[in-house]
Amino acid sequence: MNFKNLIASALLVTAGCAENASTNLGPNGLPYQRAYIISQTDIGHIQFSMLDGVNSIRRARGLTSLNLNAELNAAAATHSRDMSVQNRAWHFGSDGSSPPERLLRVGYQGKLLGENISETFESELETLAAWMENPATRDVLLTDSAKDMGFSWFQEASGKIWWTLVTGVPNKT
Repeated sequence: MNFKNLIASALLVTAGCAENASTNLGPNGLPYQRAYIISQTDIGHIQFSMLDGVNSIRRARGLTSLNLNAELNAAAATHSRDMSVQNRAWHFGSDGSSPPERLLRVGYQGKLLGENISETFESELETLAAWMENPATRDVLLTDSAKDMGFSWFQEASGKIWWTLVTGVPNKT
């Protein structure tokens, strides 16, 4: 009988430890979301979703649309993975490389105009919304002279996503 009482008590205590969404709040006061999981089949969709989002915002402000650029995508992908390895969101690579150096490495024939980075569990459009709320990251998206955009990410097994968006302008030839 004591063993049954012990098991019943343990189950009651364990039930009281279950997470409650109303008490498991993030720094913004909202409940934490489940991780946004990206599969290999989502890659093109996510890149074009971000491009469409950025271009919709730019057009609404009378700016020209950006073109998705393969070299800039490659630079963004490399930097996203590197930020994960370093476990910090910042603009310098683990080898000390700067954003312009990374664009040269992938063969981009143009000038870097800006780079936005983020570490989050949120989707690309939630990340875009957050970038639009901050004047510095908003300016990268709305630079009038920008013509090209690269966008990529790296997702860890935990679901954490490291996002990188770069804008540039091709050299005049």
